[in-house]
Amino acid sequence: MKPIFLIGYMGSGKSTLGHAIGMCTTMTFIDLDRYIETRFHCNIRDIFDTRGEAAFRDMERRMLDEVSQFENVVIACGGGTPCFENNMDLMLERGTTVWLVASHQRLFERLKAGRARRPLIKQLNDEELNQHITTALAARQPYYSRALHTFDSDYLDNVEQINQTVSQFINRFNLIRK
Repeated sequence: MKPIFLIGYMGSGKSTLGHAIGMCTTMTFIDLDRYIETRFHCNIRDIFDTRGEAAFRDMERRMLDEVSQFENVVIACGGGTPCFENNMDLMLERGTTVWLVASHQRLFERLKAGRARRPLIKQLNDEELNQHITTALAARQPYYSRALHTFDSDYLDNVEQINQTVSQFINRFNLIRK
């Protein structure tokens, strides 16, 4: 089976859903950011700090090219992955692209709760975070909207919701359960 690429804004549930899909199906889960960290023996924050965004985007592109050649994988892409290079073209060519769409309120709640773990937003107050989400979503929408599929990711906040959402995803995309 060709790769499934999960794309969407930070907090949309790409890693949560991708991990759960990997646990419930015969597919292997790959978090692209963790893949990059493992391959380059450096965390994303340090790559940005020491080498800059251009170097990170080059690494990201090369690792996306690599994992896009794997079979039977679900790949959680970074929120910006579809917006750089010709990454979206690559994903559309090599697999199934799924834009995980969460409501603005749900994104705000998730990002507010996990703000300290996210370098891009950790210094923002609630009002700034709310505005940041609005601005970033507007800028990224043209890229995300190129995905072949959209999928509601509002309900990933507890085990019951995750199980229901994974079941819906598996059924919609005809994945093989373990």
